[in-house]
Amino acid sequence: MNTAVHNTIQDIYELTPIQKGILFHSLYAPEVGLYLMQTGYTVRGHLNRLAFERALQHLAQRHTILRTSFHWEEADKPLQVVHRQATIPLEYQDWRDLSETEQAARLQMVLKCDRERGFDFSQPPLLRMTIIRLADQDYEIIQTEHHLILDGWSGALVMGEVIQLYQAFCQGQDSPLLPSIPFKTYLSWLRKQDLSKAERYWRQALQPIKASTPIVALESGSIPNPTERYDEQQIKLSATLTADLQALARQHQLTLNTLFQGTWALLLSRYSGQDSVIFGCCVSGRPVDLPGVESMVGVFINTLPVYVDVRSDQPLLPWLKRLQAQQVEMRQYEYSPLVDVQGWSPVSHGNSLFESIVVFENYPILQMSKQGKDGLELQKSTVFYKTNYPLTLVGYPGSELVLGISYDCRRFDAATIGEILNHFERVFQLMIANPDMQLQDISLFTPVEQNLAHWLYQNAAFDDCWLQEDTLHAGGYAHEHF
Repeated sequence: MNTAVHNTIQDIYELTPIQKGILFHSLYAPEVGLYLMQTGYTVRGHLNRLAFERALQHLAQRHTILRTSFHWEEADKPLQVVHRQATIPLEYQDWRDLSETEQAARLQMVLKCDRERGFDFSQPPLLRMTIIRLADQDYEIIQTEHHLILDGWSGALVMGEVIQLYQAFCQGQDSPLLPSIPFKTYLSWLRKQDLSKAERYWRQALQPIKASTPIVALESGSIPNPTERYDEQQIKLSATLTADLQALARQHQLTLNTLFQGTWALLLSRYSGQDSVIFGCCVSGRPVDLPGVESMVGVFINTLPVYVDVRSDQPLLPWLKRLQAQQVEMRQYEYSPLVDVQGWSPVSHGNSLFESIVVFENYPILQMSKQGKDGLELQKSTVFYKTNYPLTLVGYPGSELVLGISYDCRRFDAATIGEILNHFERVFQLMIANPDMQLQDISLFTPVEQNLAHWLYQNAAFDDCWLQEDTLHAGGYAHEHF
């Protein structure tokens, strides 16, 4: 390495296991745009562009991960390189002369084009921002980053720190932030973990598993040349239903994440016809014994298997509490590399442990205060990202819980995804109405749908109707959306 290049480099180290997996999938299908995250913030106020730019560049110097590039072609193993300097790209556009309809259409085009740009992993930073002025005091701020450097928690921290710095700089003050802890600190912690303990845990936890839970019953057959390789649908639960879910969780010492995972376990059991299921869940990966980890910026998140016994004669609440206890126990082994967990499981080599993952986006709350002439107030935020899994189910908490499903358009059609989201809402309603029921009492059909489906079965209205009585009583899923 020549002296000039060496002087621009601050550090070099290996990738974490999750970074290796993300890099592999991103390089395997670069045209798909996997693991690129995009967050839109709609804000109101008077935005001081110079202060915002200064805050952004201060952030690049503050966090090593924002000055990191990735290299693999001329090395024995992938490496991440921390550069001494990096400038975060910031683009500004003024759309005040456009109508609201034109702005909405152009915003979708800009978001899509921004995702398609991707990133050159060999050039830091893997983060950029765009400010779009919609009206005199209305802006859309687009934050785009690659999952190689940030997870969802870190992405929220980044914008939160930008706002804190922005507010300070607008008032002529210095940075109010405490010194940051470099991502390398987490890598040092990771190397000290005992994988043999993790291996014992996972071998025992996954011993009953022989294969991944099939989701073929949900597939729509071959869908030729879909416009998008991956797409997403969302529904927003009412404030009343969300509040009732939160009350149910508090009353029984459960988390919303447990209700979310339990619902998917139940639905997956119904869709597959199996009384035990396995799916992946995203965990924060931030170890409680690493000081300052909650404020560290990097990629800590991990995806690990969840095996659930969904036999129908179990009471709902004790079943949910066992699922939550299982999650608490797994927390000790969140550092486990998924590739190793796969090897420790009975599932044969080359076959995936699961085809669906569950993500509950429990991020730090972004505070934007409209104090002073340069204050900004957050109106709403939206998130977009893709994984390599056929189905990714996401919960976005808030006063109105949002449920989203990102899916492989080659395997699933929009109608099926919409039906799954409706089933989620249906199960939540039933949990609230009767938390003391057994799993077998949860029907995916409304009473009207149950009566109609039962009538069709009894009268053999269609020769090719494959609904069976036991499926109907179990509230099973049918491709025919009666």
